[in-house]
Amino acid sequence: MARPPILSVALPSDTGRVLSIQSHTVQGYVGNKSAVFPLQLLGFDVDPINSVQFSNHTGYPTFRGQVLNGKQLWDLIEGLEENQLLHYTHLLTGYIGSVSFLDTVLQVVDKLRSVNPDLVYVCDPVLGDEGKLYVPQELISVYQQKVVPVASMLTPNQFEVELLTGLRITSEQDGLTACNTLHSAGPRKVVITSAFIEGRLLLIGSHKKTEGTGDLTTALLLGWSNKYPDNLETAAELAVSSLQALLKRTVEDYKRSGFDPSTSSLEIRLIQSQDYIRNPAVTCKAVKYARTSLPRLS
Repeated sequence: MARPPILSVALPSDTGRVLSIQSHTVQGYVGNKSAVFPLQLLGFDVDPINSVQFSNHTGYPTFRGQVLNGKQLWDLIEGLEENQLLHYTHLLTGYIGSVSFLDTVLQVVDKLRSVNPDLVYVCDPVLGDEGKLYVPQELISVYQQKVVPVASMLTPNQFEVELLTGLRITSEQDGLTACNTLHSAGPRKVVITSAFIEGRLLLIGSHKKTEGTGDLTTALLLGWSNKYPDNLETAAELAVSSLQALLKRTVEDYKRSGFDPSTSSLEIRLIQSQDYIRNPAVTCKAVKYARTSLPRLS
């Protein structure tokens, strides 16, 4: 008897099909646990590969689990290829802890683009935050030299964009300069997902028009920028408004349970906030800036 078709390939979603290579925790919502569900709500078929599988996130006193290596990642890709299952519209990557694994991810990008040259690669270059590196130092140059040039959208935080560009971000104009510097190296869309400037926490996004965007934030930016491919302002407004509503619900639920949410890191209320993901009320407005000529990434 003939094998039945894989419907996600034979009758693909109008929105797209995402391969998401990120971390996974049994309890809590980080990495794939915080990205897959929102993307599905926004209409994507999502196939997750878990770069790590931990009992809980590393902010707890202890954690246990397994780490996927580059060979194991490539085995999964080859298994998909053998069954003609490698047609993806989007690739999403988050935390990667070693140069060898990141090199294999770059091979995955090449492989997926050999099947679909229009593949959109959304990269959250998780390097660290608030002056602290989460990964080995040598990953910075790999991101600069190899990953940034092949990414379609890049979503660093303030610390990460400073590492990638060598620029200090102390003003909104600095953020825009950094976005343009990254544009010159490759990605059409750059979103600095969090920048603390002059007492305000900002998201700074930039879309390089062609002639003729943390885990949850990146997933929401991917989803909404797909719906509004030429309007990063609207995509950012919807993504940030979703995020703010979800975080507010999380804090309120902790307070309702009698817990002081300011005393610890919180597990987000993702499933309970699905209406905010599907249909967010726009509470954050984007401010559009004119583009200027700025330096290239060295």
